[in-house]
Amino acid sequence: MVQFLVMLSQVHATSGANVQSMGTLNLLSGESSSTGGNDRIRKRNIHGVLNAVSWGILLPIGALIARYLKVFKSADPAWFYLHVSCQSIAYIVGVAGWGTGLKLGSESASIQYDAHRTIGIILFCLGTLQVFALLLRPKPDHKYRFYWNIYHHLVGYSVIILSIINIFKGFNILNPDKKWKNAYIGVIAALAFECCLVRRLHLVSCGEKEKVRDCWKDASWHEWIKWG
Repeated sequence: MVQFLVMLSQVHATSGANVQSMGTLNLLSGESSSTGGNDRIRKRNIHGVLNAVSWGILLPIGALIARYLKVFKSADPAWFYLHVSCQSIAYIVGVAGWGTGLKLGSESASIQYDAHRTIGIILFCLGTLQVFALLLRPKPDHKYRFYWNIYHHLVGYSVIILSIINIFKGFNILNPDKKWKNAYIGVIAALAFECCLVRRLHLVSCGEKEKVRDCWKDASWHEWIKWG
């Protein structure tokens, strides 16, 4: 009997994925109960929801607010406070999601998702840099404001791109119902549509057709980077 148990332990490891559905069996009563598996699945779902909502939805929305609302003079300075509020909430919720990911990783040392983990750490570092960069934001007429804006925009868009990539990696890891992945794709598509719509509204607000070119120039990348 002892030899059989030794052979069994060599075939199946007693850690990691092999114990995610571990349970106990009472040989006298015939009753069984599961332990560990449901709690771990719940933690993984919480991790996925927190990160999808923060890094994958709120963060892009905050960027779109800054990019497309500030071209409307009537939205100034409301767009800035909306942008900061949205990004701050996204960062706080994102840090909570990142923390749950670290906790999950520490509880399953034998299961490693290196790419997902590495991107998550990079996102946390870049997101933290953005928070501190806000505290060092020069005034609009400062000589270093142009360079600060370049840094802020490059890091910000890098975070958004990496976030979306990592969320899809998370979908592949969690393997939820297909409807959840489709729902997130729908959200991203809706945000892209909003970009086009707001851009169009801005051009229309310029009025006459001969002014469209000047209006487009005012919202060009150069002006956007210059004034942030």
